Amino acid sequence: MSTDRALHVLLVDDDEADFLMVEEALETAAVPPIVTRVTDGPQALDFLRRRGFFARASRPDLVLLDLNLPRMDGHQVLTAIKNDDELRAIPVVVLSTSVAPEDVAASYREHASAFVAKPMDWISFVTTVRTISDFFQTAAAVPPPLATVLPFHPRS
Repeated sequence: MSTDRALHVLLVDDDEADFLMVEEALETAAVPPIVTRVTDGPQALDFLRRRGFFARASRPDLVLLDLNLPRMDGHQVLTAIKNDDELRAIPVVVLSTSVAPEDVAASYREHASAFVAKPMDWISFVTTVRTISDFFQTAAAVPPPLATVLPFHPRS
């Protein structure tokens, strides 16, 4: 489902080094994604719900979500997103250092689109992040912005 429009990615991660690596991994894509970063769970939900400082934020096409966040962990953020009628269609890929089976299982129970362990070496990290981005940019259909979706009215 290739598009020439840049994918808008919301990165929810408090680690500055991981943010810089994600940005660097994506800057050489054919159509580099627009990456916005927030550093904790409440900021992520404010961004997605366009509240406060983020009132004029554009809805992302994809959320990359770390599990280890301050103030509200990634599982809580994922649950909040998937329980919100206006947000649940946004694909959320958990991108975490955790490889614990309980984190993987919980993420899928909470309706993550995918669970990806952050590779520890640079080359694998870049390849992994690019693969996720390329998939959502070229192969997957992402939901259109809410403003362009017409309400569904079943026939009587």
